[in-house]
Amino acid sequence: MRVLGIDPGLRNLGWGVIDAERGRLRHVANGVIHTSKGELADRLLALHSGLTEICAQFGPDHAAIEQTFVNKDAVATLKLGQARAVALLVPAQLGLVIGEYAPNKVKKTVVGVGHADKQQVQHMVKMQLPGVSFKNADAADALAIAICHAHYSGAQGMRVRA
Repeated sequence: MRVLGIDPGLRNLGWGVIDAERGRLRHVANGVIHTSKGELADRLLALHSGLTEICAQFGPDHAAIEQTFVNKDAVATLKLGQARAVALLVPAQLGLVIGEYAPNKVKKTVVGVGHADKQQVQHMVKMQLPGVSFKNADAADALAIAICHAHYSGAQGMRVRA
């Protein structure tokens, strides 16, 4: 199974692709889709185009997306939700199996502790994907999300699109 992990963000959307077969994980690619300041619609279109291109290039079977957390800045949370909607839309358009995971579940799966810091997550991603080099922290988080999905892809709550 090929999994596309997505760490949603309006400015920087992290992505990572892994192959998972019989309990073995292999890094395929990772990166970040950057959008520049400007009109929200243009930024969302850039995210959509970028994710569509990544899916066409790497052909994932599954997508895994981090759930949004609500912070004190309602406007920032709303914009993150819109970026996350694009991150859900592209895999849904392609008929991929989609998993959604809370940040603490991703950390607990990858590190063993639900409140692990970013350095701990990155270290454990490197342990599980030997030789991996991250484009940045957002890409590392996306790989962690993909790893989490590889462990739970048979769990209830997965949506299969026809």
